[in-house]
Amino acid sequence: MINNSPYFRQPASVRGVMLKVLAALLPGLAAYVWFFGAAILVQLALCSAAALAGEWAMLAIRKKPVWLFLSDGSAVVTAWLVALTFPPIAPWWLGIMATLFAIVVVKHLYGGLGQNPFNPAMAAYCLMIVAYPQIMSQWPAVGFTDFSTQLTAIFGPDRHLDAITMATPLDALRTQLHTADARATVAGILGSHATFGNIGGKGWEWVALGYLIGGVWLVRQRIITWHIPTAFLATLAAIATIASLANPAVFAGPVFQAFTGGAMLCAFFIATDPVSGATTPRGKLIFAAGIALLTWIIRTFGAYPDGIAFATLLMNLCVPLIDMHTQPPVFGHKKDEEEDKKGP
Repeated sequence: MINNSPYFRQPASVRGVMLKVLAALLPGLAAYVWFFGAAILVQLALCSAAALAGEWAMLAIRKKPVWLFLSDGSAVVTAWLVALTFPPIAPWWLGIMATLFAIVVVKHLYGGLGQNPFNPAMAAYCLMIVAYPQIMSQWPAVGFTDFSTQLTAIFGPDRHLDAITMATPLDALRTQLHTADARATVAGILGSHATFGNIGGKGWEWVALGYLIGGVWLVRQRIITWHIPTAFLATLAAIATIASLANPAVFAGPVFQAFTGGAMLCAFFIATDPVSGATTPRGKLIFAAGIALLTWIIRTFGAYPDGIAFATLLMNLCVPLIDMHTQPPVFGHKKDEEEDKKGP
């Protein structure tokens, strides 16, 4: 028996969806500010202003209704994802330049909202980590929340940050494994290095938990489906488990992989981009599993601290093929095909 009429749902507006995505990011953002200071709020403001300015300029050039598209929130979501994946004490111009590239080049030069084949924030991240690898590796030490020093790092001309920065947990683990003696193990490094907490990077594990909470809320709100987060985290955990069981001295386990770096942010907020990601149910599972596999490979054997951005862009290239081969059959069409094969 079906109760609680009516039985139809009002279509969600782009603005409503984007506002809920921003709200879902707040738990992770709160943990970010608590452990690493308010510099991230400055970066969010700078990137948001750049995104809105770039969006306005491109809409005006393309003769599109400026307010209609400017107020839909999509540019601000891109700006937040750029800011949250960049070091919070990066110079002010880095986030602005990356956001303008994401909005102007990756989004509007491909036709605007709904047309871009690549994730704008991840394209911006890849460009900047290739162009400015040293700046993109300057992350604040956990507990260093002195706002005046952070502001000096962002806006000041003199950026001597050696005393207030530290390597990311993924980079620290790989560096320790490569430079330590042959007796060094993952367990020993995780238990002795100041970068690591109980299950992941110190502080970052709580940020990841915040993203997980917000992401689960998005699934419950039906803003995203369960396919991509589940497939991404399950595949990453499965690969990490197999590798860790095969050689626990060299490969970190599934919990560390899931709660370190941008895994949770990717699972619920990056890979779920409805424009650049797969759209069919089976396609979403394949797409997310591919990102997870490439992420683990780049993290483990690559030269960059986290492989999520590169993995996402590589799988964006595969989306047309994935969607083409995972289209569900049209109702009644499969039976018609079987009858055609039988002939008259």
